[in-house]
Amino acid sequence: MAETASETAKRIMMVAGEASGDLHAANFVKELKRLEPGTHFYGIAGPRMRAEGVEAVHDASELSVVGLIEPLLQYRRLSALLREMQERVCRDRPDLLVLTDYPDFNLRLARTANACGVKVLFYVSPQVWAWRQGRVKGIGEVVDMMAVIFPFETQFYEQHGIPVRYVGHPLVDEVKPSLSREQAIQHFGLDPDKQTVGLFPGSRRGEIKRLLPIILESAKIIQTTHPDVQFILPIASSLSREMIQPCLDAVDVEVILVDGQSYDVAQTCDAIITASGTATLEVAMMGIPMAITYKVAWLTYAIVGRMIKIPIIGLANIVAGEEVAKEFVQSRARPEAIAAEIMRILDDPDYARIIREKLGHVKEKLGEGGGSEKLARLALEMLED
Repeated sequence: MAETASETAKRIMMVAGEASGDLHAANFVKELKRLEPGTHFYGIAGPRMRAEGVEAVHDASELSVVGLIEPLLQYRRLSALLREMQERVCRDRPDLLVLTDYPDFNLRLARTANACGVKVLFYVSPQVWAWRQGRVKGIGEVVDMMAVIFPFETQFYEQHGIPVRYVGHPLVDEVKPSLSREQAIQHFGLDPDKQTVGLFPGSRRGEIKRLLPIILESAKIIQTTHPDVQFILPIASSLSREMIQPCLDAVDVEVILVDGQSYDVAQTCDAIITASGTATLEVAMMGIPMAITYKVAWLTYAIVGRMIKIPIIGLANIVAGEEVAKEFVQSRARPEAIAAEIMRILDDPDYARIIREKLGHVKEKLGEGGGSEKLARLALEMLED
């Protein structure tokens, strides 16, 4: 008896653990469905992946923890989730396991998949070139292909004999506002005659807890000397207004909240205070001067600080090769210092112009677009092999 289309359709299991991973994975799914209609996707998925038809056996928000100490507090829950996914990957034996970022969880799942004979495509490399370089050997033992988004990562993996393919950074295609600047200003209810500062606290609950109070205190200081400045904050899809509101209630500063639309929000801004991470690249690609801040539990930083091999942590600065955007990390994450940097950007046009010019070079270094399609074609190669 001939096989039906549903019986021959490829099955891809996926895991994405945060808002940026959800976005990148969703665009990959969209491209692969275009190239190979009928492919079935399932796994740990966020709202964007579900919108592209990925069957969510768990929501990506369940993996929304950061640092070394914080996951220990959620150890039992995360361990149970990992065991469930390990059992599922061996039971289902999908044609391909695609893991997006979130290395501590995903590399453990990759090891199980490898032992069960399931091919593993890892997308968005762990930053082993920056810290904990000893992990690279373990990665090579469990990953069939590493798809990297920065050109300098290719040489690093090749030196360690790990199959690698540079597909380009997905943000080159993704960072596209849906509104013009004038439309966005009107849509968000901003005053076009006032300067605007964006507040980008991150997409994880832990980041909101640690960073948002610092960012809001910075905004309050700015407001005391610049009363006409207006503030706007885009809420990541992995968060909610209920998570944000308690921090706002604790600080006397007016902030316009927007659900998502971070690119439309960014283009209305004269300066942005942002958490370190993917957001720094998004802001850089839009050419908006920024101050980068980050803070983790003190014990986490004490441990990780000894492992970091590079002097800067903001992805935009790493790509630039210098500290284009000032970084305020850990003990330097003080509202007074952050506010002073933002006020300098607002008050000194020449200083802001130099930053914008250097951010333009960051965009150039990220290369041409088409990263999601290249990743989809790489996945097809692995499915057909």
